[in-house]
Amino acid sequence: MSFMYFHNSCHLCRHLLSERKQLGVLAATIYRSELNFKYETLERATNYFNSSNKLGQGGSGSVFRGTLPDGKVVAVKRLFFNTRQWVDQFFNEVNLISEVHHKNLVKLLGCSITGPESLLVYEYVPNKSLQEHIFDRHNSRPLSWEERYNVIVGTAQGLAYLHEESTLRIIHRDIKLSNVLLDDNFVAKIADFGLARLFPEDKTHVSTVIAGTLGYMAPEYVVCGKLTEKADVYSFGVLVIEVVCGRRSNSFSEDSYSILQMVWNNYGTGILRDEVDSALDGRFLADQASRVLQIGLLCTQASAELRPVMSMVVKMLTENYDIPQPTQPPFLSSSSLPKSFTSNETCKSQANSYTGSSGNDTA
Repeated sequence: MSFMYFHNSCHLCRHLLSERKQLGVLAATIYRSELNFKYETLERATNYFNSSNKLGQGGSGSVFRGTLPDGKVVAVKRLFFNTRQWVDQFFNEVNLISEVHHKNLVKLLGCSITGPESLLVYEYVPNKSLQEHIFDRHNSRPLSWEERYNVIVGTAQGLAYLHEESTLRIIHRDIKLSNVLLDDNFVAKIADFGLARLFPEDKTHVSTVIAGTLGYMAPEYVVCGKLTEKADVYSFGVLVIEVVCGRRSNSFSEDSYSILQMVWNNYGTGILRDEVDSALDGRFLADQASRVLQIGLLCTQASAELRPVMSMVVKMLTENYDIPQPTQPPFLSSSSLPKSFTSNETCKSQANSYTGSSGNDTA
């Protein structure tokens, strides 16, 4: 008993020392950079985090609208955690995202670690999230087909930059409608990099604790914790299908099909246009919508190896590229999620049963 207590205490101490060391490095970096904001400045900018300025809340913190002394409007995120999880998310946001710049990524302007809580400061993106425009139509107007198409292209371009064009190779890990914001011109901007991972150049994949949002996570990642850029590609494919169809990927009962399966079934019969959001009232380009849905299916194939890289997705969306025939996606339900895995063999067999697919083409 005393040995176990001593062992656990030592383990905790090592974690605390590691976190303090990381915080020390982070603080020194911030103080020497232009990223540093005074806590009091951000407190006043948000009117002391008044609820009337609250823009939203996610898994890692609340976001408030703020106005800096020079009149610039920003978004200020208050992080919930003061634990190992907080350290990891803070490092991701500050170290990774401050180094990447692209028109389809929300820009990190700075942070504060001097007050009673830690704050992140982003550019303000006024037109809310993609989720609110697709699923919360009481408070936001439906997007036109052209706007939806441009948002899909912009999100693809942002991911292609993270995966292939940036000096860093970054996997977002939580691509979903609520993490795509829309600016004044309804240009898509990918947000919330708290779960992002830097991908080593010499690795084919990394094994990691599973994190993300069910319904958007790739089967090989849920089943085995195997993380590659293809996990983001899968999430993007789900997003594409939700945006075009106007329905949630997880909106199905025991007696009905998921939207992913409905799109796959209609692909097989050649009537993909029937799945386009009825809110558009027929005001869309049928051939273009069918093509975009086929790309969504291509990105959500059960086999990670068969999914295209994001740069190829951008070309298929914006150029006259031939789109390969997709193979069957996994049809997910809560009962299909495995509870535990003890070996690679178990991992492989569970992944196969999880997809429910033979891998044969259907046209």
